[in-house]
Amino acid sequence: MARLSAPPITLSEEQRRVLEAMVRKHTSPQHKVRRAKIILRAAQGHGIRRTVQQLGVSREMVQRWRRRWLATQEIAAVEARLSDAPRPGAPATYTPEQICAIVALACEAPEASGRPTTHWTQQELADQAMQRGIAKFVSQRVVGHFLKRSCPPTPSCTGVAEHP
Repeated sequence: MARLSAPPITLSEEQRRVLEAMVRKHTSPQHKVRRAKIILRAAQGHGIRRTVQQLGVSREMVQRWRRRWLATQEIAAVEARLSDAPRPGAPATYTPEQICAIVALACEAPEASGRPTTHWTQQELADQAMQRGIAKFVSQRVVGHFLKRSCPPTPSCTGVAEHP
């Protein structure tokens, strides 16, 4: 029975330079360094078994990244070729427009909405967002998450009182 060898990988000088720089750079993500090493060894003519032994990774990983490198030849950027494939996920619950509207609401004075307070609570923001039709339902916890990510404390923002 004949043994099949892995398809050869050839690199341009630019690709080789970028991959080698990525391997040397101390701040490169280690998963990308491992992938770059796999491609560099393949370009040097190392087989799958030898690469597995040298890098201490699984055979499946070496085969996967050699295949992906060859399949993504139309992508010029080396970084992009070594990136993870997009993964499916649940659709976002809130649109960016809804998030922006909730953050903007937090920057309004509560008195403008008929609230007799000087600062919003997360629960009041959630209630007001639903009352205005910004979102069908939004919890105080989600509002707090949006504000923590999007709204650094600034003088223009009236602030939100922490709700225990």
